[in-house]
Amino acid sequence: MGLMHTSWLRTRSPQAIAGFVLGATLVTGAIGGAAAQDSSPSAAACNVEQAVADAPLVYTVDSEQSTASYTATEELASVGANEVVGTTNAIIGSILFDEDGTPLACSNFAVDMRTMETDESRRDNYLRDNTLESDTYPFAIFVVASVEGVDGPVVEGEPTVLQLTGDLTIHGVTKTVTGDAEVIREAESLTGTATYTFLIADFDMEKPIVGPVVSIEDEITLSIDIVANIEDAG
Repeated sequence: MGLMHTSWLRTRSPQAIAGFVLGATLVTGAIGGAAAQDSSPSAAACNVEQAVADAPLVYTVDSEQSTASYTATEELASVGANEVVGTTNAIIGSILFDEDGTPLACSNFAVDMRTMETDESRRDNYLRDNTLESDTYPFAIFVVASVEGVDGPVVEGEPTVLQLTGDLTIHGVTKTVTGDAEVIREAESLTGTATYTFLIADFDMEKPIVGPVVSIEDEITLSIDIVANIEDAG
């Protein structure tokens, strides 16, 4: 996994994970921080720890089977366009439903950005030190404010396409974003993917223009691919 910031992954209970996410949001500024001011639904009112404790159905992300990644396009001197993908499985989170399987607000995940790796270690080191500044802002956090695409329960065993709006915190900055997701919910497990696109400048990050990199496109894609297992939230 590269840098071994893995002790936070060892806590598997939903309450402990929710407590970690709540604490991380406070530290990184996701609650009461630099949030976007618009009319979109916001997760600022979410008490993640309480929401997880109250949810009838809690699916806890299995870090060993889940990944988070970002994709960017850079322009290299004498080479041209090059797609960069950084990946980690240092991801935790809780997906919440009511008794009949209707999605609930305050579902959440947190990604340890210190563990993101591409195919080039020098790039990774520069990103950690200068762009992500991940020693200062170690976690990317998403907390769901609203779910669209279903008016009731997510039917077990059937792929369901959703739109998830919530608060995304990266580099100490929080913005309200909407992404596309597809989930398959089973009685004991859930699999899903979600994709969010944002601009580097939106999160006050410096473009990593260094060495052979001539330019980088403004847009970044964050992708989440999870396997989660049902837990007793009580």
